[in-house]
Amino acid sequence: MSDRDETETIHDVLGVGLGPFNLGLAALLDGANRDGNTETDTEVDAVFLEQDEEFAWHEGMLIEGTTLEVPFLADLVTMADPTNPHSYLNYLRERDRLYEFYFYETFQIPRREYDDYLRWVAERLDSCRFSRRVEEVEWDDEDSCFTVTARNLDTDEKLTYRARNLALGIGSQPHVPEDLRGHPEQDVFHTSGYRSRRERCLDADSVTVVGSGQSAAEVFQDLLANQPEGDYRLDWLTRSDGFFPMEYSKLGLQHFTPEYEQYVYDLPQEVKDDLIPNQDLLYKGVDPETSAEIYDLLYRRSIGDRNPDVGLFAMTEVRDIEPVGDAYALDCHQWQADESFVHESDVVILGTGYQRPIPDFLDPIEDAIAWDEQGRFGVTEDHRLALDVAGDVFLQNAELHTHGVGVPDLGLGCYRNTKFVNRLFGREVYPEDDDTVYQDFSVERFTERAPNSSRHSSRSGQRESESTPTPTQDD
Repeated sequence: MSDRDETETIHDVLGVGLGPFNLGLAALLDGANRDGNTETDTEVDAVFLEQDEEFAWHEGMLIEGTTLEVPFLADLVTMADPTNPHSYLNYLRERDRLYEFYFYETFQIPRREYDDYLRWVAERLDSCRFSRRVEEVEWDDEDSCFTVTARNLDTDEKLTYRARNLALGIGSQPHVPEDLRGHPEQDVFHTSGYRSRRERCLDADSVTVVGSGQSAAEVFQDLLANQPEGDYRLDWLTRSDGFFPMEYSKLGLQHFTPEYEQYVYDLPQEVKDDLIPNQDLLYKGVDPETSAEIYDLLYRRSIGDRNPDVGLFAMTEVRDIEPVGDAYALDCHQWQADESFVHESDVVILGTGYQRPIPDFLDPIEDAIAWDEQGRFGVTEDHRLALDVAGDVFLQNAELHTHGVGVPDLGLGCYRNTKFVNRLFGREVYPEDDDTVYQDFSVERFTERAPNSSRHSSRSGQRESESTPTPTQDD
């Protein structure tokens, strides 16, 4: 379909941004449309706009040897539809790598291959448009649709699309604290740009990594592995209590399920705001394998009373960075001991996380959006923007504050997209799983399933259950 035809059509849904979540929505919609929809004989007309000229997924962190942190089953479609032609296993079949993967015998696949898989899907989908930057979104009452102004970055042509619904998947942006900005990017940069600046690091006399999440750990591990050839001093600083592993036990992983997401959504917002920032190790720590590999390498390097010329220092905040000759002075504060010191390094790599700013292109519909007391999106139970217009805005990884730590998880992205697809079709195209774990999170759910338990109202002390009374601790 040409740009002219697309701009004259009112699409059922228009996606803004093409990361794994919106790409997954596009793949599930394509699979549903291919099935023929014999019940209603309808299709969902979708178009997805991405400002980059081609699909790219965290290019700066595609370090050799790194793996995805979730099983390969958390691809774009399998958790909703294992028979979908855009599954990872079908990608292997099409790439003639199925037997190689069979003998690979691991659930965690190379990150570079996951990126190749995503590119493979994007190339197969007719709904994906690249070099299209969305600049403005308005609501048209007369036609009951969104009007989306975009720019073709190849031709600089201004385009206007119309759609009944939107899918907002613009992703996150690297975050660098204000006091650490303003230095040459080849010397002081975020981990998201590591791959393109790796050679600069290997040629330096000293390198410091700041932060203790998985990205910082992978950068540190790569630099540690190459340190003998580069002959540089290598340091790792974090303001966290330590270099702790990410939670990866089977019971702990049940926090990344529809049940836990529902439990968090039902909590009062003030409870969520206390809870979520204290769950970092569920999704922000270091993968245990990465941690073990770093330690083992340090151990081997220290045999025979050798010094690996490496420093690891926790509980230390980097408050400022200043140039000193050809190097940089880091103003550091060990907050537990309340002691400050200056650390010098030729290169500083910042694993300081990501942020999700409200996009400016939503300004024209700002008054129609429900905002919470902290200026964040109001969000419905099924991950839609709370909005005072007839159309839906499906949120992709913009609702951590309402649905909890599972929101950025690739494994739950497919579940969220299932809800979106079913709403667009007006029926259950894909099943919405609701009994996926052995653990219960809410009192209501536990007492429903446990025959010797009954539920009490915390306010009145009266039973809310009509079941036969049984002794409880409250009695």
